[in-house]
Amino acid sequence: MSLPAGANASSAETLRFVLDGRVVCIERPPPTMTLLDYLREVAGRRGTKEGCAEGDCGACTVVLGELSSRGVTYRAVNSCIRFLPTLDGKELITVESLQQPSGALHPVQQSMIDHHASQCGFCTPGFVMSLFALYLKRSQPSRDEVLESLTGNLCRCTGYRPIIDAGMRQGEYPAPDRWSREDAESKRRLEALERLAHERAAGGSLRYPGYHAPRTLEELSAALLAHPDTVLLAGGTDIGLWVTKQLRELPHLIFLGDVRELSLIENRPKELWIGAAVTLTDAWPALLRRFPELEEQAARFASPPIRNSATLCGNLANGSPIGDSIPALIALDARIELRTGASVRRLALEDFYLGYQKKALGKGEFITGVAIPVAAKARLIGSFKVSKRIDQDISGVCATFCVRLDGERVRDARLAYGGMAATARRAHHAERALIEHGWSSAGIEASSAALAADFTPLSDLRASGAYRLQAAGNLLRRFFLQSRGERPALRAGDALHNRDASSAGEPQQEGGAAR
Repeated sequence: MSLPAGANASSAETLRFVLDGRVVCIERPPPTMTLLDYLREVAGRRGTKEGCAEGDCGACTVVLGELSSRGVTYRAVNSCIRFLPTLDGKELITVESLQQPSGALHPVQQSMIDHHASQCGFCTPGFVMSLFALYLKRSQPSRDEVLESLTGNLCRCTGYRPIIDAGMRQGEYPAPDRWSREDAESKRRLEALERLAHERAAGGSLRYPGYHAPRTLEELSAALLAHPDTVLLAGGTDIGLWVTKQLRELPHLIFLGDVRELSLIENRPKELWIGAAVTLTDAWPALLRRFPELEEQAARFASPPIRNSATLCGNLANGSPIGDSIPALIALDARIELRTGASVRRLALEDFYLGYQKKALGKGEFITGVAIPVAAKARLIGSFKVSKRIDQDISGVCATFCVRLDGERVRDARLAYGGMAATARRAHHAERALIEHGWSSAGIEASSAALAADFTPLSDLRASGAYRLQAAGNLLRRFFLQSRGERPALRAGDALHNRDASSAGEPQQEGGAAR
């Protein structure tokens, strides 16, 4: 692997990533320049489109490759809210990259053409890249897998049926001469970039005025103590909008994605540990292995490109009242771990939120991860989401319930709601009513009535306050009925995959819940 002429291999101020088999080096890239702006305005790659500029429409989708224990992991991301410096050490694939050395189109592209899957064409590159990421995982996917991969892409021309057909048939074409799922050359290039990173000053970190990507917890702690007013950047699915929508000038950024300790998932004897830089794509499966009852939240949380960038702890740190993961982890009695310098403390997640966008964080303190205790015996768990649309939509109300029973007696109850107040929080009056009246229809009705003492929800475009209060009680009733087997549980996949995707409507979508 050779570097461009004049590139300084030991410079801590040089961003390096692989594009079309070549190393791109950029000295001191603007910290908040989005990858989309770089592609269109600097690199001249205008196949990647700008639609919403907030990670909802998928027109800007590209694929990133990163070294992992399995070799190179390729995932689709939204380039419109991905800051350029975060590509350090990664491989970038755009729609222009897919043409084969022989001149042939990639199987995904050829299938789109042969199945008449491009309407006006504006959204087509994004669909191609989402399907390309799926192709690298499974060249002959099922219909359900195609639908899931496209939940982050909008087609305003209502051309979904042929797009889905193209995705299901893309494996029928001759294998491409590049971008296979086991591309040894890509792995060698990324390993070479990793070796170059170790030759850098500053311990291998990409670091220059306005941006710092530490590689250890100690380096991160020291950097944050030195600049306590800095902005911590993880997936950028929320912070990216500060730039693209609010046009804010951001202070110094510290990127968490290169700190190895923050990317760990550990199945400890008494808890599941998820580090602060673990993406939602990796965090949700780990949670589902311990708590399969969270399936509905996992399946309906954002879209693959958002989940591939966003982090679970970023959703917790954001503290949005409609952040769907927060009620789930509050109900499961999760603890977040906070660090200042070398000092570490743990705090119950429910005590982390002091008010709307107010958290119990000290100067220079940051989240290192979240710990979820193992499930106790005789414990019932239910998790539900109410929104106007199925895929990637912001909740009107979401709830997770955790109840420990002794026969008909309720020994303990944790009823956590989002969308009902300025923060996601527990319904303490409803919990006490349930414990007092027991696990029965009467107990559920008493608990549902007590919700009015816990919440005075507001009315907005998503739902009225009265609707939210009624829905909150109905979710509790649903939980009770399902526990008794009086109504079959609605699996998230049923709602997601049984919709009529060939109708004139488009996949249901909105990205805010991921941030």
